[in-house]
Amino acid sequence: MKAIAVDIDGTITDKNRKICVNAINALRKAEDAGYPIILVTGNVLCTAKMVSIMLGTSGGIVCENGGVVNTIKRNLVLGDIEKCRPAYEFLKSRHDVEKTEFSDIRLSEIAIKREIDVDIVKETVKNFDVEVYDTKFAIHITDPLVNKGKSLKIVAEDMGITTDEILAIGDSENDLEFLEVAGFKVAVSNADQELKENTDYITKKSYGDGAAEAIEKFILTK
Repeated sequence: MKAIAVDIDGTITDKNRKICVNAINALRKAEDAGYPIILVTGNVLCTAKMVSIMLGTSGGIVCENGGVVNTIKRNLVLGDIEKCRPAYEFLKSRHDVEKTEFSDIRLSEIAIKREIDVDIVKETVKNFDVEVYDTKFAIHITDPLVNKGKSLKIVAEDMGITTDEILAIGDSENDLEFLEVAGFKVAVSNADQELKENTDYITKKSYGDGAAEAIEKFILTK
């Protein structure tokens, strides 16, 4: 492995989005050992960039579930938010839904609060050209042409590596695509069952402690 790709919420944080100290230490040790960290998240770019700066990661960022990419060479907006707006307006006309805080600064998707069952959202907008993800922190209405896996390939290309050379760690359904393209796939123990069924290793520990476990086991002990 030459790099690590890691989700943020639920993977290096706890269920309340508090970042795990053990995860911070493991990520910094990996960076110091020459393994660039790539953040792959549903968060907006400004949030992901702040986390990257504070953690000291250098591999680039995939955010908004693949809709926005920040590599060592360029910034890209890949998702078309215009596909998402009519789906959201239709959903809002049928159900009492509300966007998440700062959702209006998103460039490629719309995120709503988890105050409605995700299956209701999927059923309501099924005739629109959108994808719906439940990250366990928000429900995202996205452009189906983008996902975390496709965007991770772009980041890897700009780094001069392939996704086969990346260890990926995630926890929710929106992480499936980026784990699929990775060379080694890890699900933290609190991950969705579908994700666990498509990984090479499931951590014994949960949330950020699980991410730290994987980094220590497969990267730092090599």
